[in-house]
Amino acid sequence: MSPAFDVVVPTVGRPELAATLDALDAGDGPRPQRIIVVDDRPGPDGPLPLGRAGEHVEVLRGPARGPAAARNVGWREATAPWVACLDDDVVPGPSWRADLAADLAEAEPGVAGVAGRLRVPLPTGRRPTDWERNVAGLESGRWVTADLALRRNALASVSGFDERFRRAYREDADLAARLVAAGWRLEVGRRRSAHPVRPADRWVSVRLQAGNADDPRLRLRYGRRWREVTGVHGGRRGRHLAVTGAGLVAVAGAAARRPLLGGAAAVAWVAGTAELAWARIAPGPRTADEVVTMVLTSVALPPAATWHWLRGWAALATGG
Repeated sequence: MSPAFDVVVPTVGRPELAATLDALDAGDGPRPQRIIVVDDRPGPDGPLPLGRAGEHVEVLRGPARGPAAARNVGWREATAPWVACLDDDVVPGPSWRADLAADLAEAEPGVAGVAGRLRVPLPTGRRPTDWERNVAGLESGRWVTADLALRRNALASVSGFDERFRRAYREDADLAARLVAAGWRLEVGRRRSAHPVRPADRWVSVRLQAGNADDPRLRLRYGRRWREVTGVHGGRRGRHLAVTGAGLVAVAGAAARRPLLGGAAAVAWVAGTAELAWARIAPGPRTADEVVTMVLTSVALPPAATWHWLRGWAALATGG
């Protein structure tokens, strides 16, 4: 017999929440003891889109401080020995509940969490856009909390999610690293969920650079090997710093009327920006709109990433 479980879904009121809850309700297998939806909207405006499964759902108010804090509200309210975290834009497969029950039944006592397998449906007939490829990266992510079942006592042993991670970014990697450091193990289960790509505007990639503010906390906590410890893929920070620096030197050179210095820096900035733009254009559909988006955002990405990274260090220095 499989262990009992509760389901915790933090939400900011996305319309996709209804599809998440309906798929959870319609599947095969044991039902959760409780389905806890944490309403983390800063200012709730009307009811949540709970779909047909709304009558089986408990809604709690969240602190509106991001998914880490919202999940803490949910799992601390839960009573089952296992808590299955689902994001509000994930669609569990038809056998998700049955497969989750099998995952939990097979988990040995030292296993703190069992991750689900995410599939990001991509369009057929064309290559994916930069945004679609970004979301598809969830398929290879380690311990992504979009679909992650955790022992409640394991969460309690590390005091849950670190609420200083205010975005849906790095809070899962940090939790996994702390669980492993505390002697727990994490495994990948058999259950599967779909994570559709939500519509996004042209500047979504620039807004996502705010996540760079969380990297200094991981660097300070886990040292130089923080990416290896947390399973976070390598990024382009070195290149972003170089391109941003070249742009600043180009502006300073022009202001100081030093054309050789400013001109050389401007060439470096153009070359670095062009390399970034092409790296994002080449694997994509190369439509006119996608090319324009990649060129515009590639100008903004390096300084945005650099700014947020420095902001993260400044917050740590001031006790944030």
